Amino acid sequence: MGMTMTQKILAAHSGQKSVTAGQLILADLDLVLGNDITSPVAIKEFAKLNKNKVFNKEKITMIMDHFAPNKDIKAAEQCKLCRDFCGAKDITNFYDVGEMGIEHAFVPEKGLVTAGDCVIGADSHTCTYGALGAFSTGVGSTDMACGMAIGKAWFKVPSAIKINLTGKLRKYVSGKDVILNIIGEIGVDGALYRSIEFTGDGLASLNMSDRLCMANMAIEAGAKNGIFEVDDVTLDYLKEHDAAKPKIFKADDDAEYERILSIDLSEIEPTVAFPHLPENALTFEDIGDIPIDQVVIGSCTNGRLEDLMAAAEIMEGRQVAKNVRVIVIPATQRIYLEAMEMGLLRTFIECGAIVSTPTCGPCLGGHTGVLAEGERAISTTNRNFVGRMGHPKSEIYLASPATAAASAVRGRITSPWEVMKNEVHR
Repeated sequence: MGMTMTQKILAAHSGQKSVTAGQLILADLDLVLGNDITSPVAIKEFAKLNKNKVFNKEKITMIMDHFAPNKDIKAAEQCKLCRDFCGAKDITNFYDVGEMGIEHAFVPEKGLVTAGDCVIGADSHTCTYGALGAFSTGVGSTDMACGMAIGKAWFKVPSAIKINLTGKLRKYVSGKDVILNIIGEIGVDGALYRSIEFTGDGLASLNMSDRLCMANMAIEAGAKNGIFEVDDVTLDYLKEHDAAKPKIFKADDDAEYERILSIDLSEIEPTVAFPHLPENALTFEDIGDIPIDQVVIGSCTNGRLEDLMAAAEIMEGRQVAKNVRVIVIPATQRIYLEAMEMGLLRTFIECGAIVSTPTCGPCLGGHTGVLAEGERAISTTNRNFVGRMGHPKSEIYLASPATAAASAVRGRITSPWEVMKNEVHR
């Protein structure tokens, strides 16, 4: 029996010719990732292992992004613990205020992951790097500690779901709409501990920002990881960001999949996930009049340059609706600069939004946009669980940057096709 992309990567990293779904393996790691919330726990566990050194100072990264710039004393102490540990262990890839970004946008941008890598991170959205043809998955802080110590991790080899993409996305439709549709179809546990593998000629319609978004949200369907077949878009991105030489793993023709879905991208419409699960995905024929209080455009899911460009196109020359707060968060310093040079930040500010330094703050209800009781937000983030962005009686609606921007200027959940109706049919 043949192997999937994920299974081939895990076989190569465990020194075996082949692996099968359900098999337990010990695999070598190419990168171990942590942030300012999860790394302190891992550092304390690492101390219990009586190790003087990490396994490889080049293959560990800590990125201060969740509560940084420090929002309070506890956050400051967490970042200091990470800073001191990385200094003591001479870890190369430590990133703090001034040279940082939201981790799952920053890691690909810095070229820290390449195709064929095996990556763990003490953050559930570590599955993002599957967009680059890597196996990457979230783990607990104890696993991160062991990974830092020995450069290995235990895995149960996942079975897989294949998603065959055809066609081409229409204007103002993005990878966020695609993944919300997929989660809406299979459910938040529809891919539980499975690999979601994206392939098909429709890949050519998806830029890297689309792919990173879709791989990022594989976890919202319960997946162990999401992974894209490597193509020229992947290779061009890796070359542009000075990543290591790619190792390309293609699924065998006789690879076994538990389920195969075929999706025509040309049929995808702007989509919104209603509270309180990402699977509550609706298109606008089923969405009524829903006023909003806040809009967040950013996050590890949708804070890349293409995301900001999509939002700015809709907000250009318009004004944020009365009594609506709009927070725009470029995902990295580099993206912030590029957006500034393109005039996007001026567009956002003149429209009535604020622009924040890179941070995960509002996504997890930490800071920079926490919701009060009864408030309703539309957000380009990845989760809309009860209390995720603040008060447990607030509501979160997940959407693409284009839909979020359209909603910002109308003051209610609105399709970008409605705001840009004269452009859609050109």
